[in-house]
Amino acid sequence: MIQVKKEGIILSKTDLDFENEAVLNPAVIRVGDSVHIFYRAVRLWNQSTIGYCRLDGPLNVAERWEKPFMVPEFDYESQGVEDPRITKIDDTYYMSYTGYDGVNARGALATSKDLVHFEKQGIIVPDISYAHFVYLVESAGKVNENYYHNHKFYYQEADPDEKILLWDKNVVFFPRRINGNLVFLHRIRPGIQIVSVKEIADLTPEFWKDYFENFQDHIVMDPIYKHESDYIESGCPPIETEYGWLLIYHGVQDTNEGLIYSACATALLDLDDPRKEIARLSYPLFSPEFDWEKEGDVNNVVFPTGTALFGDTLFIYYGAADSHIACASLKLSALIAELLTNTKVVENNIDTINEIKSKIQDTPVVIEIPKVKKVAKIKKISKTKKNEK
Repeated sequence: MIQVKKEGIILSKTDLDFENEAVLNPAVIRVGDSVHIFYRAVRLWNQSTIGYCRLDGPLNVAERWEKPFMVPEFDYESQGVEDPRITKIDDTYYMSYTGYDGVNARGALATSKDLVHFEKQGIIVPDISYAHFVYLVESAGKVNENYYHNHKFYYQEADPDEKILLWDKNVVFFPRRINGNLVFLHRIRPGIQIVSVKEIADLTPEFWKDYFENFQDHIVMDPIYKHESDYIESGCPPIETEYGWLLIYHGVQDTNEGLIYSACATALLDLDDPRKEIARLSYPLFSPEFDWEKEGDVNNVVFPTGTALFGDTLFIYYGAADSHIACASLKLSALIAELLTNTKVVENNIDTINEIKSKIQDTPVVIEIPKVKKVAKIKKISKTKKNEK
């Protein structure tokens, strides 16, 4: 059983125009003793930019900008630059994020040599409709049928002529090349998929056509357990260990009280071929528990997007109820040991997924209760003003 300590809220919204609605879902990278945080900052009417702060050590805010670090510049991100993640590969920082134009939410990329000046590379996921995705995937052979269950989102009765492209987001890069390639995870519901290319320029329409025609080969994980039964999404950049790539992701369960977003740990993924899942925990690392996780712009959300390792302590930074940025910590060695006792239950066998989900029961997790200051009650807004996570 993993001991998880919730460190409490790190950042909340301010009165500044660009972050007066919420702050959430940060990209996190440690450089020396500093932790750099690039976070989604939301102003009224759900318009997002990326803010910046620097921590001295894992928890103490030393610097916080009073203006956005990154703002929308192009049509594909006109409504917002959202939910960044960051890794360093060779001598380049890769910041992936979601570009939202008010209708479509798709994975985009910006790169930097100095962690200050970023150059946007544009959308890096396929520019196709949901119908075209289904058409291509059907030729791939047997695929989890839940990949075909999103038609109600893509063909909304309220506006059937509105062009909604395939929502492909939560792009998360591995922090080094694998077999000479850039490798990243991405999310097309309900699972997590993987891409491997020599260079970003190789992500051509022809590449994606072949990718979807062999789609099953690129699915790393699909939902199995109850706490992730609705869908799963890649969360924090993978952490390299001698036993495999450690992935902290999140799972979503649809309950009578609505969707519940939990922070989860899979996997160890194979170091040389991360399509291979070695282990996955059968219970969430942590779930919404406190008022500031249960009540906010979107209720019942803990959404992990970045980590920093200090000694054997892994600090996990997450969006809380789409309103705050919080942190939890645990012992990395203990998590690895726990994962090694939970080796993979099943191969990507689509026939058995529903059977496994029906048999698995929730397992309790021990969480240390933090001492945090009381947060003022947050005014809720209509979920129609928040794009789908």
